[in-house]
Amino acid sequence: MKDTMKEGVEYTLEFKVTESKTVPELYPESELFASMPRVFATGYMVGFMEWACMEALAPHLDDGEHSVGVSVNFSHVAATPPGMMVKAIAKCTGVEGQKTSWYIEAYDEQDLIGKGTHDRFTINVDRFNQKLEKKGI
Repeated sequence: MKDTMKEGVEYTLEFKVTESKTVPELYPESELFASMPRVFATGYMVGFMEWACMEALAPHLDDGEHSVGVSVNFSHVAATPPGMMVKAIAKCTGVEGQKTSWYIEAYDEQDLIGKGTHDRFTINVDRFNQKLEKKGI
């Protein structure tokens, strides 16, 4: 990771919620999920918030590096129907070696929909894949 990655780095990401990002689509194999309202799924919101952090971090990675999520602590406080735009604002709150820490807030067109903290770890993709191969993947 480049030394340009510092506390205070910020990124805003916007996305239009589609039907494919609603609760019934999260696990269509589950009757319980399938019977839920068609609103932005918490699982997809978490991924969206991680995505904002990934985008913020990407310009600061060296060739052959990527980042992986290692912890999430988010609340999902308001429902968002398909068709609405959502926005995630990610701000780096710390850099410790290969670990970056983030605070993220997410909004739809009317409300704060989620907020919380997230940690990412910068990896060397080749080394990571070699470890996966040892698991038989």
